Amino acid sequence: MLNAIETINRAVNDFVWGIPAMVCIIGVGLLLSIRTRFLQIRHFSYAIKTTVGKIFSRKKASDGAITPFQAVCTALAATVGTGNIAGVAGAIAIGGPGAVFWMWISALLGMCTKFSEVMLAVYYRENNAEGDYVGGPMYYIKNGLKRHWHWLAYLFSGFGVLTVFGTGNATQVNTITTAINSALRNYNLLPESSVKTSSLIIGILIAALVAMVLLGGVKRIGSVTEKLVPFMAVLYIVLAFGVVILNIERVPQVFASIFYGAFHPSAITGGAVGSLFLSMQKGVSRGIFSNEAGLGTGSIAHACADTKNPVKQGFFGVFEVFADTIVICTLTALTILCSGVPIHYGAAAGAELTISGFTSAYGNWVSLFTAIAMCCFAFSTILGWGLYGARCIEFIFSSKIIRPFMVVYSFVSIIGATMDLGLLWDIADTFNGLMAIPNLIALLLLSGTVVRLVKEYGPSE
Repeated sequence: MLNAIETINRAVNDFVWGIPAMVCIIGVGLLLSIRTRFLQIRHFSYAIKTTVGKIFSRKKASDGAITPFQAVCTALAATVGTGNIAGVAGAIAIGGPGAVFWMWISALLGMCTKFSEVMLAVYYRENNAEGDYVGGPMYYIKNGLKRHWHWLAYLFSGFGVLTVFGTGNATQVNTITTAINSALRNYNLLPESSVKTSSLIIGILIAALVAMVLLGGVKRIGSVTEKLVPFMAVLYIVLAFGVVILNIERVPQVFASIFYGAFHPSAITGGAVGSLFLSMQKGVSRGIFSNEAGLGTGSIAHACADTKNPVKQGFFGVFEVFADTIVICTLTALTILCSGVPIHYGAAAGAELTISGFTSAYGNWVSLFTAIAMCCFAFSTILGWGLYGARCIEFIFSSKIIRPFMVVYSFVSIIGATMDLGLLWDIADTFNGLMAIPNLIALLLLSGTVVRLVKEYGPSE
């Protein structure tokens, strides 16, 4: 059965993440960047000042909304996760160090893509039956495009419901179990024969915790993520930066391998990765998996924010992609490449490769801290994607289906804890690509609205 699923998924994945998809993702990002005159570069300092300053505002949100700080934390909770830890490791192992370069390129263009998604989500949002703000790609398709395009909204929502189980839940839980099991094995507290049992127990515990938070609604999700995200991000950045400092003499060589390997991957990997397109594909796909630019999912959280200015909220999209990919993903890549741990190019890899980078620099004791950080990363991502899935299934049916969905979503954690990593990532990549298609079409059709709103707002140079 698994072999059949793997075969079918590989065929769909090759099509979804083939040359047309790369052209669409990079093309839409480039088009939006050109039409806004590379807003993400021209107004980068303004974006940081606006977003960071607003993040620390503690103003209470009105009913049916969450604060801008909680909105960005919920969105960051969904982006800052296994894409930064296991995803970057997997991209380097399959695509070589050059995949990091293509991750940067996708992030540079993705800043404008995500800016546009967030802005449109706030501009076209609605209030649901409970009085909560709801928005995202399905709503800016429904309210911004003509009726004959509305099928795209249902297509996005349908793919979104399927995507959350893999991208938002199963792969995240798999990373949690890997981190905890690795830490326990490093201290000889977990024999190899008990790993499967340990994974099952962890999966059951996570399922219970996820259900407790998600069934509390959007305000509880925002309350939890605003506490988890700052803690985990600071801890992880400090640890990763320390690895780079301890191996500072290798940094020039590592950057050379990233830039040269982007166009000559076989020269860096010894022939294990020989395709330029494979390096580009893994960098772009795992970059999108991490920062979600082009998927439209992050905009669902931002639509809940208590704000009246869609353009100003859109700058959070620029900040998120920068913080997620340019800062955290780069530090993960440098942790792996600077540490000198062996990389088996051409073979699947995940969180264990990143953990090896940390332990090689600090010793086995750090596995406890990396396990805590990775658990926080992954758990908060599960919460963020739970909100996304709830909004997607609510759009297709009604708000009455949300609670049953949350229960099912929680139980998927048990499957994710015990399933094969390689197949999980492949399935997640496939659904990510399928979800991006209707959103990218909508962004292309609404690019004129993006330009108009930016001109009307007119942030200072």
